[in-house]
Amino acid sequence: MSDMLNGRRIAFLVAPEGVEQVELTEPWQAVEDAGGTPQLVSTKKGQVQGFNHLDKADRFDVDLTVDQAQVSDFDGLVLPGGVANPDFLRMVPKAVAFAKGFFDEAKPVASICHAPWTLVEADVLRGRTITSWPSLRTDIRNAGGKWVDEEVVTDKDGPNVLVSSRKPEDLKAFCATAISAFSS
Repeated sequence: MSDMLNGRRIAFLVAPEGVEQVELTEPWQAVEDAGGTPQLVSTKKGQVQGFNHLDKADRFDVDLTVDQAQVSDFDGLVLPGGVANPDFLRMVPKAVAFAKGFFDEAKPVASICHAPWTLVEADVLRGRTITSWPSLRTDIRNAGGKWVDEEVVTDKDGPNVLVSSRKPEDLKAFCATAISAFSS
């Protein structure tokens, strides 16, 4: 699996205020293990705060801000969850536009847990099948998406591949499916 991504650049969009750490670090490691280059994109320079549920964990250095990052420079996007991360991201128009850009350019996107809130704001879920943390079910349906309760979902009906999972316990399947989507 060490060369599946062959140097492909994968953006990880994260708010500085906090991200579910394991939903950042496990997909990040999977991208590296597959020979890809993960890049941390955020709304501000500096560092982002990781959380283990509600407890502060590690901090991570930002590679690029949404002002600097160009969708055309990346081969895919990972949207980690945690409640705070997508809640902050969806309030930053440039972050929402960055996420939407991957749909506009038909590039694969992988979203876990609460991360679909950013996609709801980007208005890219209409007609798509997706899973998430169960509390987002109504938001996804109201945005025109079809919510299902499954470990991992791959929706290929839109302009790009959309991979989604519900929670940290789904990370093994999420990472494997996202790497497959990024390598296509």
